[in-house]
This record gives sequence, C-alpha cells and structure tokens, in this order.
Amino acid sequence: MSEDEEAFPVKVYVYDISRGLAAVYAPMVLGIQLDAIYHTSVVVYGKEYYIDQGIKTTTSPGTTKYGVPREVIDLGETYVTEDIFNEFMGELNQEFKYTALAYDLFDNNCNHFTDKVGEFLSGKNLEDRILKLPQQVLATPNGQFLRQMLGGQIA
Repeated sequence: MSEDEEAFPVKVYVYDISRGLAAVYAPMVLGIQLDAIYHTSVVVYGKEYYIDQGIKTTTSPGTTKYGVPREVIDLGETYVTEDIFNEFMGELNQEFKYTALAYDLFDNNCNHFTDKVGEFLSGKNLEDRILKLPQQVLATPNGQFLRQMLGGQIA
C-alpha cells in the first residue's frame, strides 16, 4: 500500500439477542449448549452496518436496539475507501438479498451479511462458532421442529 492510502479499522460487534437465555435454556430445549443467539454487525468508518428488515446504518456504533455488544472481534484494517464501500453496499441493496422478505433465520441472516461485508473489507470471514450456529441448531431434533414452526422466516 502506498503512504497516502488510509487504513480503516474493521470490527465485528457481537450481540446476544437472547440476553443470556440461550445459555440457560438451550440444553433443555435443544439438547446442546449454546453460549448465545448471535446477532452481528460490521463497524467501519465510524459507522455500524447491520441487518434489521434490510440493511441499516448508524453513526453511533453500539447503540442499536440489540443493546451493548457482548464482544468485539477485530478483523484488522481495510484500505477500501468509504466511497468504494458505499458502492458495494449499493450493490448489496440491489441484489435484494438482505431485505425483510429474503431474510431467513437459518440460511440468510445478519451473520451472513456480516461475513460478506467483513470479507469484502478485510479478506477475513466471520468465526464458525457464529456463522455455523444455525446448522448446529438444525442438527438437533427440536431444531428441525423449530424450523418448521418458524418457516425459516423471522425478520
């Protein structure tokens, strides 16, 4: 990279949307231990990008309805300019993959969005413990029942 290119830190904010209940009840309901039900977002350029019935942005990271992040994962730095990133986000919006109608709790959720954005910015993927949690749940008998009950859709 040349000296005039600016590096921007890339972070993943990790929230537990169960507010601790998954750790308590998952062993009884699913027969497996879950630390949390993860919701993730990407923080870059001083903004937080996340999914909530579509792609959303806030200029005050850590202040969304999901509460305080339980952890922050450092994805390193990006040399992608904010203008190029905004073009990328526009392309994601045009794909209609991250809309309320396309959302699928198990196969197309906020963590898939975070993974795609994080990879674009830093070349790094979201950790498997987060990204593969839905498959871990679906591998249980009650997980399959849960999918049928929810129809895969929750926005």
